[in-house]
Amino acid sequence: MRYTIEKVNTVSEWGEFPSRRSIEDAILRSLVIIDKPEGPSSHQVSSWVKKMFEKKAGHSGTLDPNATGVLPMGLGKAVRLLDLLHSVPKEYVAAMKFHDHVDRKDVEEILKEYKGEIYQKPPLRSGVKRERRKRSIYDLEILDVEGRDYLLRVRCESGTYIRTLCKDLGKTLGVGGHMMELRRTEAGGFSEDESVTLQDLRDAYEFYGESEEKELKSILLPYERALDNFAKVKVKDTAAGSILNGADLAVPGVLEMDDFSAEDKVAVVSPKEEGLAIGEALYNAEDVMEKEEGLVVKTDRVFSPSGEYPERWK
Repeated sequence: MRYTIEKVNTVSEWGEFPSRRSIEDAILRSLVIIDKPEGPSSHQVSSWVKKMFEKKAGHSGTLDPNATGVLPMGLGKAVRLLDLLHSVPKEYVAAMKFHDHVDRKDVEEILKEYKGEIYQKPPLRSGVKRERRKRSIYDLEILDVEGRDYLLRVRCESGTYIRTLCKDLGKTLGVGGHMMELRRTEAGGFSEDESVTLQDLRDAYEFYGESEEKELKSILLPYERALDNFAKVKVKDTAAGSILNGADLAVPGVLEMDDFSAEDKVAVVSPKEEGLAIGEALYNAEDVMEKEEGLVVKTDRVFSPSGEYPERWK
């Protein structure tokens, strides 16, 4: 549901549509979804991208060197938004081998038991403190079977160790088992269909150096995509300037808003959909409609849009 308090004016002289940013601005504040190859670590991939653009770069959700798939990355000022992607479920396709014969029906029954909340201890190679932790498995199914080799699709909470999951499945069935290959097909709300290889990114960057920017611009996603997982509150240009200076959002500054509940994390955007801030809703959206004054969102963090706004500090 969407609530409208005042008609939105998108022809204002203030701000900038994310899709209309110059290529130079885009490089300063974009997301890149890399299809990580087998071999390098996630940190090595980040280092290569940083060296390529000569800009700050970082990644969200580390993949093991032997794993492949979706690795969201931030460039420039978008790096500080990457933590917003951690709350979004991830999806994997894992190839595992049971150490002895198991009946498919038995495996299917065990998979049902593993849906929901499970407890895991990170593997030794993870590099994090090995404490028992609770994680959620949202979906777990068999895609293919060949002998003792099973191909599984796993949709789970961020921070779930698929290698540990495979080992635990084998232990539960009494035959043992281990993960052979792993591919992440979705992370941070981005799918593998949106990902590009490092070679594709390099080629697009080389074309950009030769004054052909179209390919690179299609790869660079606006940092606002990191806000798609939150309810949004659209505000007036005058309110945008105050928010970018660190102010909280008050009722008179609101134009439109998605439905949300008190204490939800919400994204604040301009009339042209530029991401301005992330904050905590102080009331339900329905209750805000009944108010004429007072605060709506307590601002936690402001971003760095390319557009200019009234009252924005230089």
